[in-house]
Amino acid sequence: MSDLVDDLTGTAVADAHDAVTGDARTAPRARVGGAAGSGSPHRDLLVAELDVVRALVTGRDAAPARGRLAAVRAGAPGPGRLDEVAAVFGLSAFERATLLLACGPELVGAVADELRERTGHASPTFGAALALLPDAHWDALAPGSPLRHWELVRPRDADAVLASALVPDERVVHHLVGVDMVDARLALLSAPVEPPDVLPPTLAAVAEDVVRRLAAGSGTVAVALRGPQPRTTRLVAAAACAAAGLRPRVLAAADLPTGTADLALLLRRAARETALAHVGWVLDLEDASPGFASTVARSLPPGSPLVVTVSTGPAAGSLDGLDVPVLRVPRLGVAERAATLHAALDRAGVPHVVPEEVAAAAGAFDLALPDVDAAAADVVAGHTVWAACRRRPRTDVGGLARVRTTRADWSRLVLPDEQLAQLRALVATVRHRATVLDAWGFAATSDRGRGTTALFAGDSGTGKTFAAEVIAHELALDLVHVDLSQVVDKYLGETEKRLARLFDAAEDGGVVLLFDEADALFGKRSEVKDAHDRYANVEVGYLLQRLEAFGGLAVLTTNARSALDVAFTRRLATVVAFPYPDRAARLRMWRQSLPVALPTSGLDLARVAEADLSGGGIAAAALQAAYLAAADGGVLTTEHLTQAVRWELGKSGRVAQRAATGTRRPA
Repeated sequence: MSDLVDDLTGTAVADAHDAVTGDARTAPRARVGGAAGSGSPHRDLLVAELDVVRALVTGRDAAPARGRLAAVRAGAPGPGRLDEVAAVFGLSAFERATLLLACGPELVGAVADELRERTGHASPTFGAALALLPDAHWDALAPGSPLRHWELVRPRDADAVLASALVPDERVVHHLVGVDMVDARLALLSAPVEPPDVLPPTLAAVAEDVVRRLAAGSGTVAVALRGPQPRTTRLVAAAACAAAGLRPRVLAAADLPTGTADLALLLRRAARETALAHVGWVLDLEDASPGFASTVARSLPPGSPLVVTVSTGPAAGSLDGLDVPVLRVPRLGVAERAATLHAALDRAGVPHVVPEEVAAAAGAFDLALPDVDAAAADVVAGHTVWAACRRRPRTDVGGLARVRTTRADWSRLVLPDEQLAQLRALVATVRHRATVLDAWGFAATSDRGRGTTALFAGDSGTGKTFAAEVIAHELALDLVHVDLSQVVDKYLGETEKRLARLFDAAEDGGVVLLFDEADALFGKRSEVKDAHDRYANVEVGYLLQRLEAFGGLAVLTTNARSALDVAFTRRLATVVAFPYPDRAARLRMWRQSLPVALPTSGLDLARVAEADLSGGGIAAAALQAAYLAAADGGVLTTEHLTQAVRWELGKSGRVAQRAATGTRRPA
């Protein structure tokens, strides 16, 4: 392996910086299949060497054929494909000649006739090779020999090695004649990756480190990359492979066989592709099952020409058992995000880019590298920079939470002045985070995260979720409503992985996270009685850490503040108490709940507001009353509202005392 890596990366370390940060026209790319050329020089050299073998098979004087071979080799642009295969896989002279003999009928039709005349069989056999070729040795076709181990040839009948026809692997034949391709069995399972022409400096430094490690390695070379943005991590791996002269291809964990024997065979074929086509393999273990990394580690062919860059996301334990160096692929800082976005807009040909717009978007959205270019394309299509960045990460959280584009504004939020001031302060915290933490230096003086976690506490229907919608709308961000039933998994360890994916996607998108009924997850932890209780506490602790480190705004709501764990409430940046609405607040809510287009007659909203309903109850009653009015002449009256209020009170077991004049709230 060291010879292969030296060949591929002899100048790569010196050129790596240019390759991953410079002009793509001068960046080194993977060499395809050894010596340059259209394929004809490879075939000419191969056929000339085959002529020597044919002379040995037929018993003719081989000297003239050797002379022609020397002449062809002298005029060739470099070593032939067979020379490279023999060197990389360590073939002896006899094994090299046996491989060529096995390929003979595929290359020149007359070889079959010559074999039939000399041996009685049209197909080459190992017995014929032993009898007719010089320097023969019996172990050339043993199961562990290079010819068999690397599947260069195989006996058609493994139980009759001497008499069985030797079948060359189709991929090997194509390579020897100069046809560049990827083994069809691997092509179906993998995909090529186009490395970025330019990487931001922080990511370029990681790619350069990978190139250095590949160049310094021997045997099987593997380097693991771990980062919070798997798609960015894969591109860094691809850039490193390209800078090392390799053609990057991704193999996903879901497409790999789980059985050790099958996995070892696939990885051995992957190693062969590295030797034949200079493929650099990126194993994507992002969604790998627990323990799969150790299975991969056991299956890597030792001392083989295989270069593996293992790309993995942040899921805990995904690299357990994989004894390779692990490099961190960090998130970019705001300044680098702005520069990367600006460069993408320039490449896309966006005219009149406003630096302030780019800076604002970079401060709110930390997009993965593929999303940056996609956002630039959206700007070309007519979106604003902010809107283009906002829409990219939505699909990443779709399976774990509900993404809501809100339209609610401050005018519809009925709260006392104190609570309104707290909510506006939350907006200011998000909007001016970069100024306060970075420009003014508060980030350097505090070990707290860049994000804000707020608790909205109050009875059901008092506007907690609606207030989160108002904040998200004011910030022009999506509201990600987390469904805890989808995140909390009954299988140990899965909850942390899901939470990791959720928070990483939320970091990318600059969203507002909303956890409804937080007391269900953050309630006071009971005594630990078994392993499940212990693990549940670990999951809660992990979520608390992620909330503290989250760079955006997370809002948690609860109907029972007293039920929350004290350890949790201490970590909150702010707590907003949502009071049950008094009569004046209820009257405002009733007025806001009835659209202007609704036909009405003689409404006594002051009377209706006497009913003891929350904001949510008022909205539900107003809608029900509208349906009653539509079925009863099409005009809303106080009687319709009275009936709807009575039914709404009945949901909680209460009964109106005087028509729509409400009852006292039960103690």
